[in-house]
Amino acid sequence: DFPIFGTSLEIKTKTPSNVTFRVAGTRDNKTYGISGDLEGKYADPKNGLTFTQAWTTANVLRTTVELENQIAKGLKLDLNTSLLPETGGKSAIVNAAYKQPGLHSRAVIDLFRGPTFTADTVVGRDGFLLGAEATYDVTSGKITRYATALGFSAPEYAVTVHGLGNLSTYAASYYHRVSRDVEAGAKAIYDTKSPTGGIALEVGAKAYLDAAAFVKAKINNASVLSLAYTQVLRPGVKAQFGIAVDTANLAGEKAAHKVGANFTFEG
Repeated sequence: DFPIFGTSLEIKTKTPSNVTFRVAGTRDNKTYGISGDLEGKYADPKNGLTFTQAWTTANVLRTTVELENQIAKGLKLDLNTSLLPETGGKSAIVNAAYKQPGLHSRAVIDLFRGPTFTADTVVGRDGFLLGAEATYDVTSGKITRYATALGFSAPEYAVTVHGLGNLSTYAASYYHRVSRDVEAGAKAIYDTKSPTGGIALEVGAKAYLDAAAFVKAKINNASVLSLAYTQVLRPGVKAQFGIAVDTANLAGEKAAHKVGANFTFEG
């Protein structure tokens, strides 16, 4: 996550009764518009219940109810709804996630769009991971989307291969913890439907300067170089700065330069 699309501010506070308040806003670099939301969250860890209510500057009311480890150990259920009072637009999505050693399975039902049913499962053994995902449209009676993945994970590195978009797009990536303070990774994507063909390639690295600061850098085959710096100023206060430079078109009118910053206050 490189903060290059605008300037954002996030403030979080928590009461002794497990109620968390959050205010967040972002100023877009292109439109100069400001969007944000006001959120309140109540958590009852003893009963595995979390209730979240948010109101955005687009006048959207979002509600989330979560229930974890109550019906069965490793099972989490949540209901996400949104309402647009001006137009009457609404959405409701039910999620179910089940985790056990060597197994992670999810199911998502979109009640108003389709409705559609999406399920994915990942199984693992001895570091090897195999996963698949499919979306079924109840109205048309067809599978509208499917994907698969294969990977291997070790303490120092991980490699994955994905078949996405109904196996029309293929992605391969790796992550390597070079040392305690340095991490590196790369990703390649091949879209069989792309009119230009070729492979999109991206490589990046992360280095910890000390316990409170780190820098990140990545560059892709479109010659866009992204840099980010994160600094914990004190407990609960964090600042992030990012920039993306189109190195192939430094002074051109259509250069894809971007700059941004994030500030987080939590108490």
